[in-house]
Amino acid sequence: MKRREFITLIGGAAAAWPLAARAQQAGKPYRLGMLAVTRRPWDGLSDGLHDHGYVEGRNLITERRYSEGQAERWPEIAAELVKLRVDIILVNTTPAALAAKKATSTIPIVFPTAFDPVGAGLATSLSRPGGNVT
Repeated sequence: MKRREFITLIGGAAAAWPLAARAQQAGKPYRLGMLAVTRRPWDGLSDGLHDHGYVEGRNLITERRYSEGQAERWPEIAAELVKLRVDIILVNTTPAALAAKKATSTIPIVFPTAFDPVGAGLATSLSRPGGNVT
């Protein structure tokens, strides 16, 4: 499975993948970095990933980091995920997305709850976001 396909799954477009690609097992486990205030936003994500063939400990390693309501921790924990060399960073708040963007320009950052990514400085435009934030 290609890295771009994995990123697409996280971004929510997995339904378009061919069945053969879903069944294929990667030789290297993907490392998913997750930034959130608490665990709650990602409760169903593991089930969805499992439905598409990603199993924790087999072909997926999930690095979860939580700010526990301390916004000043975002830069520290974003930098930690970059040091862990995750394949993708999934965030659920604008401050977490900004911290991740500042920590890396190469690791894809998925921000599914974006309400104004252009105004926040996360994307150049909606049609052509540019950079590594989706």
